[in-house]
Amino acid sequence: MNTMSPVAELPEATENATHAVPDALPADGAPQAPAPEAGAHDAGAAAAPAAAVSTAAASAAGADVQSPRALLKHLQQQFKAFRDCLPLAIGIDKQVLARLPGLNRKTMRAALGIHTGSMRYLRAMEKATVRYDLDGNPGAEVTDTHRQHAKELLQERFKKEAERKKAERDAAAQAEADRKRQEKLQQLATKFAKR
Repeated sequence: MNTMSPVAELPEATENATHAVPDALPADGAPQAPAPEAGAHDAGAAAAPAAAVSTAAASAAGADVQSPRALLKHLQQQFKAFRDCLPLAIGIDKQVLARLPGLNRKTMRAALGIHTGSMRYLRAMEKATVRYDLDGNPGAEVTDTHRQHAKELLQERFKKEAERKKAERDAAAQAEADRKRQEKLQQLATKFAKR
């Protein structure tokens, strides 16, 4: 069990995605039934807008036809915690499934991996003190272990990026040295050809 991620089995991802999402329908094109809202005690007028949002969210999420990036865009559009890149509550995957019951779990976990592995999220986690639910309500505290893990991941990324840039600079310097050597050889060949 990975204790560093809000999702127990979530592999860490290294990409960052922060864009708006287009609406999508499930494979059969029919909207899905709304999920019951947590804390809703009656099906009165107050629950109707929430049910409409939930139906739209389930329809927009698409069952199996959506990519993890498209799902992440949808989650960012629908939920404050994703939009504002807040530290996510442990078990956020269960909250997402409760709100969008038609989601493919594998796609959802991949989307969460992209989100929690992003530089923006890791920077937020590095300084965070509180985790948040989907609506941005504060919950449990972020442990020192989780903050330290985020810091270590960021340091690894910065180190890899510095190494990559150094390798690019070295390759460019080598290419320039090779070009100059070839130019010098060409000049010598031209000089001796004239004799």
